[in-house]
Amino acid sequence: MPKNKKGKRGSNKGSLRQEVLQLQLSAKAALQCKGAGGRNGVKGESGASDDDLASDVLSHYSSASESASVLEEGTGVEPVDEQTAQEETEDKLKQCIDNLMDKSAKTRLAGLESLRQAFSSRQLYDFLLERRLTLSDCLERSLRKGGGEEQAAAAGSILSDGCASIAARQSCATALGVCCYVSAAEDAEDLVKSMSHLESVFTTSYPNREGTLPTPKPGTPGLHCAALQAWALLVTLCPASHLHTLLDIHLPKLQACLECCDVNYRIAVGETIALLFELGRDIDRDFQYDDCDTLCEILKGLATDGNKHRAKNDRRKQRSIFREVLHYIENEDFTEEKIRFGLEGIYIDSWMRRRIYDAFKEVLESGVRHHLQYNQLLRDIFELGPPLILDASVKASRISRFEKHLYNSAAFKARTKLRNKVRDKRADVM
Repeated sequence: MPKNKKGKRGSNKGSLRQEVLQLQLSAKAALQCKGAGGRNGVKGESGASDDDLASDVLSHYSSASESASVLEEGTGVEPVDEQTAQEETEDKLKQCIDNLMDKSAKTRLAGLESLRQAFSSRQLYDFLLERRLTLSDCLERSLRKGGGEEQAAAAGSILSDGCASIAARQSCATALGVCCYVSAAEDAEDLVKSMSHLESVFTTSYPNREGTLPTPKPGTPGLHCAALQAWALLVTLCPASHLHTLLDIHLPKLQACLECCDVNYRIAVGETIALLFELGRDIDRDFQYDDCDTLCEILKGLATDGNKHRAKNDRRKQRSIFREVLHYIENEDFTEEKIRFGLEGIYIDSWMRRRIYDAFKEVLESGVRHHLQYNQLLRDIFELGPPLILDASVKASRISRFEKHLYNSAAFKARTKLRNKVRDKRADVM
């Protein structure tokens, strides 16, 4: 859950971490767009493929990390020189950044792929802080040189540009939502502006005045899905006063979108409806939605959908999600999930927490657990405290699962109270 954005994350060191993660996200968004054509193993002018270069960089990181571990007694194995491994790794990354300025689009793509993988799997604060301006300039220049697939960095304008490629706009939606969230959106005007950009995209899927849903163009359901999920992430930052308005405007329209033809967009709509209900109940225990009976009937139909014209996997995925949505709206039941990493774990015990976790998981991919374990910014967001440094005696004395559950339940209540206070403060400026 997001903490008071003017608390620990307001420190200078915290803001630098935010800058670093934003650079990481920008690089990843750009790479997703540039790789939209499915170009795998492309070789640049240097002759090295993007897969080879990325693998080389990651292998150096792996050796550097392993060298820091304590070797068992009696092995007779000499530890790797950590400083040498680190220097070799940084040399590889410097080459990747240099490749971003190459004239060849293939070479720039290889450099982006290598950086993306390194960003996802390791912490690079010191290295990036020394080069954040250079990297930002390289990314911007690289993106402006190309066509639609290279434009994700200019998220606000490209996202709303109907002439831009669908792939670029989709990546922009994800990058804009996560970057705005990471920056804590202390400026309410920036938060509202980002949400407006996203709304301008997914509201084109809303029914017209006659109540008819538009026929989607190829690729647009994926764009609508990305924009809606990014918007839902930012909704979690909104003050209570603004939430009331959003609930009144969007719940009826989203309910209509449950009848759309794309299964992934239907699921994103259902999860967003559940999130809005949760936030509504958060600010008002007597929250009521006027058309709740009709909504529940639609959800029941989707939770038991057996239409043969839908793919079997789509039906199974849809039924599972909409059963959860229906149970929450009717009974406030939520299926708790635990995410383990190292000796720790976090409980996904609300729709809000799920939306936040899923957003970072989409960006960091398989590296999300590593970042939860060591990335202080993510640990602040999920209330995990400083990274653990455990010796053998501490590892042997783990607390019970029941004790962890009690702790997480208490932390959830505390987060809810804190979130309401933060919303009240933002309400004064929105």
